[in-house]
Amino acid sequence: MKTIAIGVGENENIIQACHIFKDKHPKTDIKLIYSDEDLVKAVLNNNIDAVVRGSLPASNIMQELKEYYPNLSRATYVNGDGYEFLLSPVGIDEGTNVEERYEIALNCIDFLKKVGKKPKIAVLAEGREDDFGRGKEVSNSIIESKKLTKLIEENTSEEVKNHFILIEKAINEKSNVILAPNGRVGNIIFRTLVLLNSWPSYGAITFGIDRVYIDTSRDQSIDGYVRSLILANDLSE
Repeated sequence: MKTIAIGVGENENIIQACHIFKDKHPKTDIKLIYSDEDLVKAVLNNNIDAVVRGSLPASNIMQELKEYYPNLSRATYVNGDGYEFLLSPVGIDEGTNVEERYEIALNCIDFLKKVGKKPKIAVLAEGREDDFGRGKEVSNSIIESKKLTKLIEENTSEEVKNHFILIEKAINEKSNVILAPNGRVGNIIFRTLVLLNSWPSYGAITFGIDRVYIDTSRDQSIDGYVRSLILANDLSE
């Protein structure tokens, strides 16, 4: 029997989600985890097929996991208006430079190809192209977005477009990889789309690790946690 471990924190939606998932997947065993330390042990346990963070806090878990897997990054798997896309970086301390975001892009490309999808990449910045000069941070973000777009163009065969701050165009054009200018912006986009506007999310795929680990928000709904369990179950096949 397959085993999925999931963290139980203050959000009791986890418990209800587990019951719903178990009813539909009786051949998968669910192991409830109540501490950060035990969740990390579950990730490292070869007898556990997949781990979902659930509603345990992320910071300590990611810090401990990075001791074993130093190049961890995450991409939230969002089901938008009739299509699915990966949004990254979403950790507030992830994707801090062009090189990190380029590696994230490569990971997203690899993941989509493994699940049979053709990558269509959108690069974002903190302003329009003609906003250059309106503050150092905005200008640097625009410069970095151009560098990242060029890196992807020159080193992959995938479709990529720099949408700068116009995320609405990236979504309207059905981009299935959306690269935020940094993890803080990506986290805000995630919260706006998923937690505020109720776009369905399967949780975040974790890259740089040879285990199935799905990161989730502590504030996710019952349905959101069910989707994360389904994704973990599917990826552990």
